[in-house]
Amino acid sequence: MAPRLAPLGRRVLWFPTVGSTNDVAARLADEGEPEGTVIVADAQTAGRGRHGRVWVSPPAAGLYTSVILRPPAGALDLMTLAAGVALAEGLHAAGGLETGVKWPNDIYVHGRKVAGILAEGGASPAGAAHVVLGFGINLLPAALPPEVASRATALETELGRAVDRGLVLAECLAAIAARYGQLRRGERAAILDDWRRRARSTFGRGVEWNGPAGLCRGVAEDIDSGGALLVRTASGRERLLAGEVRWTS
Repeated sequence: MAPRLAPLGRRVLWFPTVGSTNDVAARLADEGEPEGTVIVADAQTAGRGRHGRVWVSPPAAGLYTSVILRPPAGALDLMTLAAGVALAEGLHAAGGLETGVKWPNDIYVHGRKVAGILAEGGASPAGAAHVVLGFGINLLPAALPPEVASRATALETELGRAVDRGLVLAECLAAIAARYGQLRRGERAAILDDWRRRARSTFGRGVEWNGPAGLCRGVAEDIDSGGALLVRTASGRERLLAGEVRWTS
């Protein structure tokens, strides 16, 4: 497995409980921690997703992981999409589960979220740039609180059996390493094509977002070469790069 992980996993730090694995990784990256260091926690007390949403992270119920990366500037825009493809591939390799992706950072099974990604950039005081790539995977269904259970699922629910946490982590890291290698080599088309294939069920669905003039609505059609979501609206095609997008159908 070690050759498949490179450059990830040369150092793996495990914690029983942290506030957020992304926060731990960011602090270490600021201090000069090398690329590939992996932070894993059994529980998080302040796990988060995009826009500060809470990521429920009870003990032993999921995989809460962050990886320190130092990608070239040309790879930054596709980091989240590449990680989404990689997690889908890792979950399949570890247990045979087929999953889809939804822009920009969610992994879904039968319309319910099983994993999420949070990529955060930063730079050390010396000026060295880094990306902390965090991901959370729901393993046990009992861990999902009622307000989350209606829109989320877990690996054991979908597979109908217990899962090997170590195997899931190893396969996901190996898949991330492979896709990260593609990004570093400039093989963007392969990542975009594989992401589109896994997102087929989301194209044609309605989305809404808050634009400068107020609430906007449209239909998701595709992504472009920079990973932006392309949405058809009554006034033409919009290109969405960031911000809050709500899927309405």
